[in-house]
Amino acid sequence: MARSKGRSKSSNRWLERQRKDPFVRRAAADGQTSRAYYKLAELDGRLQLLRPGMWVLELGAAPGGWTGYIEEHVTGGRVIACDPRSVQAGGETVVVPGEYGTAVVHEQIAEILGKRRVDLVLSDMAPNITGIRSADQAAAMELAELSLDAADCWLKTGGNLVVKMFQGEGFDAVVGEIRKKVTKCRIVKPKASRPESREVYAVGQQFLGNG
Repeated sequence: MARSKGRSKSSNRWLERQRKDPFVRRAAADGQTSRAYYKLAELDGRLQLLRPGMWVLELGAAPGGWTGYIEEHVTGGRVIACDPRSVQAGGETVVVPGEYGTAVVHEQIAEILGKRRVDLVLSDMAPNITGIRSADQAAAMELAELSLDAADCWLKTGGNLVVKMFQGEGFDAVVGEIRKKVTKCRIVKPKASRPESREVYAVGQQFLGNG
């Protein structure tokens, strides 16, 4: 089999974008796991999502950019980080390996929490991109729906919910579902999200609970 004589054009474009991205450079300089750290830092700074002693369920935690930020701000609390990929986390964080939505992951979270509910559900879950926009958008909305299911299962009344979403088909419907579950809902695009990306975050505050 002949070897490739170089990287693909798409790989070169990705590398060039990484080199130019100020948040990638900042993460490297600050010793952070990923640029995602600064997305959550901005969301927290604007909306005061985290405080010491909180219990947090983080979905789509790999590689650990958000996890590191959460750990810094919930001292005395607990972080439960879920992802099928490896998550860089501190010793006090409980990492649940696997995809959220599967029975085995649900059972593990239930065992960790017992009768407790968390103060905050954070989801940075995103689909594996196929390049087929309609399929990728549908997959992203399915993950957003799973995040709402997580809130119904694990979030305490009065708690907060943060969900990564992608603007496109199905977006308005999912935002409408979030609005029914919370007192306040805001759509925020952090500065660390690339301008060309359709990525935004739906932040639901003061969860109304399930009856």
